[in-house]
Amino acid sequence: MPSGNWSLEEVKGWLQAVKDPEIPVLTIQDLGVLRSIEALFEGGIRVTITPTYSGCPAMNTISADIRRLLLSKGIPTVEVIESLSPAWTTDWLSAEAHEKLEAFGIAPPQSGSADKTALFSAAVQVPCPHCKSKNTELVSQFGSTACKALYRCRSCSEPFDYFKCLR
Repeated sequence: MPSGNWSLEEVKGWLQAVKDPEIPVLTIQDLGVLRSIEALFEGGIRVTITPTYSGCPAMNTISADIRRLLLSKGIPTVEVIESLSPAWTTDWLSAEAHEKLEAFGIAPPQSGSADKTALFSAAVQVPCPHCKSKNTELVSQFGSTACKALYRCRSCSEPFDYFKCLR
């Protein structure tokens, strides 16, 4: 039970302010990176986060941002724990995250695809977030970050990132 003048629901609301430093239109809640919030007996908070992939460099910034925010709200002790199990999946992205990614110019992960090179079926068709055409091509398996691939639209000629589907 929290000993401060705050509830776990209030803490969760505060954490809506913590953004992904690589995709600043998404919060850690949009991404599904925020896994749990627990009250500690001594009046502190433990926050558990899961990286989008092992070794994600954004996790250090996210952890520091969580600590800084909660300490500024008067929480005396803030622990941030990284949990690798269960592994993060794009299934954890909220519906709002999909909308925000597309509005930001990043194609959201396509449902039903593990984004692997097609061995037994057709390759995933990634629609262009700019003109919505499905006439796109993979340029590189790695885009501006390791969790994104670089695509080009053959219709409008614009390059764009695709948030890879991880399952």
